[in-house]
Amino acid sequence: MTTSATGATPGSGPTANSMRRALKRARDGVALDVTEAAVLLQARGTDLDDLTASAVRVRDAGLDAAGRAGVITYSKSVFIPLTRLCRDKCHYCTFVTVPGKLRRAGHGMFMSPDEVLDIARRGAELGCKEALITLGDKPEDRWPEAREWLDAHGYDDTIAYVRAISIRILEETGLLPHLNPGVMSWTDFQRLKPVAPSMGMMLETTATRLWSEPGGPHHGSPDKEPAVRLRVLEDAGRSSVPFTSGLLIGIGETYEERADSLFALRRISRAYHGIQELIIQNFRAKPDTAMRGMPDAELDELIATVAVARHIMGPAACLQAPPNLVDSEYGRLIGAGIDDWGGVSPLTIDHVNPERPWPQIELLREQSSEAGFELRERLCVYPEFVQRGEPWLDPRLLPHVRALADPETGLALPDAVVEGHPWQEPEEAFTSSGRTDLHHTIDTEGRTGDRRDDFDAVYGDWEALREAAAPGMVPSRIDTDVRAALATAADDPTKLTDDEALALLHADGPALDALCGIADDVRRAAVGDDVTYIVTRNINFTNVCYTGCRFCAFAQRRTDADAYTLSLDQVADRAAQAWDVGAVEVCMQGGIHPDLPGTAYFDIAKAVKERVPGMHVHAFSPMEVVNGATRTGLSIREWLTAAKEAGLDTIPGTAAEILDDEVRWVLTKGKLPAATWIEVVTTAHELGIRSSSTMMYGHVDQPRHWLGHFRTLSRIQQQTGGFTEFVTLPFIHTNAPVYLAGIARPGPTTRDNRAVMAMARLLLHPHIPNIQTSWVKLGTEGAAEMLRSGANDLGGTLMEETISRMAGSSYGSYKSVKDLIAVAEAAGRPAKPRTTTYGDVPEERQRAAAASDGHLPELLPVLE
Repeated sequence: MTTSATGATPGSGPTANSMRRALKRARDGVALDVTEAAVLLQARGTDLDDLTASAVRVRDAGLDAAGRAGVITYSKSVFIPLTRLCRDKCHYCTFVTVPGKLRRAGHGMFMSPDEVLDIARRGAELGCKEALITLGDKPEDRWPEAREWLDAHGYDDTIAYVRAISIRILEETGLLPHLNPGVMSWTDFQRLKPVAPSMGMMLETTATRLWSEPGGPHHGSPDKEPAVRLRVLEDAGRSSVPFTSGLLIGIGETYEERADSLFALRRISRAYHGIQELIIQNFRAKPDTAMRGMPDAELDELIATVAVARHIMGPAACLQAPPNLVDSEYGRLIGAGIDDWGGVSPLTIDHVNPERPWPQIELLREQSSEAGFELRERLCVYPEFVQRGEPWLDPRLLPHVRALADPETGLALPDAVVEGHPWQEPEEAFTSSGRTDLHHTIDTEGRTGDRRDDFDAVYGDWEALREAAAPGMVPSRIDTDVRAALATAADDPTKLTDDEALALLHADGPALDALCGIADDVRRAAVGDDVTYIVTRNINFTNVCYTGCRFCAFAQRRTDADAYTLSLDQVADRAAQAWDVGAVEVCMQGGIHPDLPGTAYFDIAKAVKERVPGMHVHAFSPMEVVNGATRTGLSIREWLTAAKEAGLDTIPGTAAEILDDEVRWVLTKGKLPAATWIEVVTTAHELGIRSSSTMMYGHVDQPRHWLGHFRTLSRIQQQTGGFTEFVTLPFIHTNAPVYLAGIARPGPTTRDNRAVMAMARLLLHPHIPNIQTSWVKLGTEGAAEMLRSGANDLGGTLMEETISRMAGSSYGSYKSVKDLIAVAEAAGRPAKPRTTTYGDVPEERQRAAAASDGHLPELLPVLE
């Protein structure tokens, strides 16, 4: 069935039998499929009455469960059109204009801060609590005048201005910004999350043809490609941003396409639990647009779509239909299953639909009462997310939200005073707290439990994740001759094709032995026989983190028994202890603690350098770099420059996992995408900050993902030359959430470890000569085997190690210098100390390490 949702011809609708079956399934509460939903979207007359009656029952059950029985909500807001310039050309839009028209009307390319704050202040005087900031997509990409305005006012891009004006609204008026800047990247979400409790973007439709075909309503609009918009919705969920989305119905989509759009929204809502409301908006034709002759979506179309959306999204969903787009038919909308009226302003017009005035709030209250509902005010962020708190609300926003929210219901406080409050970092971010002795008691006492208390919520929906992971875990068919591939590798590994490399990554038995032998020969020719190691100390300054990495057993909520945060003095003390026993480096990483300001990383580096000026600071993963940059409002380049000035020497290339987003978005809910990881390390290299590179494997990945990862690292190294080494990180499954949920496999096999090590040597040759194995994850015998398979480095003494140990590694938290030398000897090779950048270690440092054997005296030996 491909019936158009507008202008359907008589007799083209569903059969009576199909309608009866679909209605019965809706009445019985049975899950609908796309075909049944498309049928129900065409319900009219008594069929529509039947459909809405069952939708209302679903809605009411949800309100009862939420403690809001008989309540319909709205947000008292002001509408701020920050700029009406846009790079898109939607054929129905009157919001967007061009620079010439703005100039002739006496307006700037963007509203000035004074204009924005004037509206916000007047809104606050009227009791408004939301500043709805709406604007066109990336206007600077199309209009030079927009770029000139941003440059003249000191903003790198539109998002930077949105961030800056949001902070001023918070501080000077007390209104809560709800941001609609259009299509955003993952990094954009990180930049804006600290300044706005909620954001939004309409999906509108998943019908790609309406974007791709000439004459379609979205043709010529890059930001209206459905795949792009769906990615934005997913990035919002990954970033734990309460997000508003919805459909625009009647723009030429079929009923099947409309149903598909609803199911796409349900899939994302189910996966991330982050869609706070769904708007069902009916198309209204406007003069002076390309679609001025298109018929408006009829009221019955809207009613049926609301009812079907309620059935698909379920009782917990919040559904809204804008009251100014219907002609006083409020009762029918309530009777179709909505529970919210959206933003209603006593001050500003609806700039997207300026011809449709907002209803008076008292009229809305009367109409709601006539339908049996009490009208209650909410904030721009929905009650559920107000009550969830972290990680959905940034700590810097919590005082602003709490000033306006009823702590019991999460709704707006009717008598709240709307006034500005400072937007600032939490106080006492570096107060020592929690289990600060975890770095050594993890070996003697272990962890308190095998998982976080919020295991079922923080990582998203496990069943949805299981479905998403399945395609990527299907093995590839290998037809390439392994013997021919071995011959190429032995002759010149730089000439290995992708097919040959993939065949070798699958090698086993005698072929695997031959592969490891070739890799060992290449290692010997490239770097000689010395097995290098470094006397270093790991300092994990906090394990409080809400990012939601599903492979990580280290991260804890601040209230969990194993959670801790070190003070700056404790960090400096540990660095000084390490220096005393011969360390040349401290490796410092931590969780993405919501209370740590973006400048905390600078403070950590300074604390170490002030206490131990000669210590090399190897610190802060690309994820931490992005966190610091977005929290400070600096660009990645600016933040890294400041970190270098504070004492940062090199960065660890962790947080890479697998540089393929197909795998990354299964492994982690909210960590940076592959492209952003690449941006961070390449920018660091350009600034003279070198890094390691890593790959974590053996979870939901396949050899084809390993190959892509190696090729990516090789390309970066050929471009920048900034990688000091490559480190293999076998997945430790024991306490990893993604394994406990039954999705990941139990780590790599011995075959996998040997193949990955050998192919790392071959595929990164000659660009990354130093290949490191992890004794923490593989143990002494495993590490020795890797030294016979292409590795030339053993990593460090560590002195303390909590990340792998929390995950379930049984190989302890430190190795003495003698221990590392013994591993090298087990592989028949000499050992040699090194610096972070593989230079020679000063004699004084070698003597200090020899005197202490490279470990802290208070650390007890660990039995293997």
